[in-house]
Amino acid sequence: MADEAILNEVSEEEDTQKGKYMTFKSGHEYFGIEIKYINEIIGMQKITAIPEVENYIKGLINLRGKIIPVIDVRIRFNQEPFEYTDRTCIIIINVKSTVVGLIVEKIAGVENIEESDIEPPPTLSMGNVKNKYVYGLGKTGDSVKLLLDPEKLIKDEDIAVFEEIADNSEDEE
Repeated sequence: MADEAILNEVSEEEDTQKGKYMTFKSGHEYFGIEIKYINEIIGMQKITAIPEVENYIKGLINLRGKIIPVIDVRIRFNQEPFEYTDRTCIIIINVKSTVVGLIVEKIAGVENIEESDIEPPPTLSMGNVKNKYVYGLGKTGDSVKLLLDPEKLIKDEDIAVFEEIADNSEDEE
């Protein structure tokens, strides 16, 4: 009986997150990531650079003793780099059992987007952002949010690098 109560609690939590997206600005576009992937949002922090990695992997941060790799979303999308400001944030996400920080220009907020308001992206590439990261277009009011698939945003090779870095940082403790 207790197991059933736990399962109901978990499914209720998933239901409250369904259709909720954390939206943020990158370049001239607004993007959304399903809330279920998001652990927290933090301000910019000191980033330790990692040599010989992809240019969009900005480095590592120490978040309450846990080493977390961070990537710059604009650079990942082949957009022009931007100067970090007091509005710049890091969205900490958990994808493929890996915790990663996404550097974004600014958080727009949490939006409810019903499944009926999500359309597949056009087959053409949208500006510099390839469809490979965007799984849908979420219509909210009179605007459109590009909905990201975090599992495509983070490459398997990146995860291997992140895991190696995490293993090395634990060895040093």
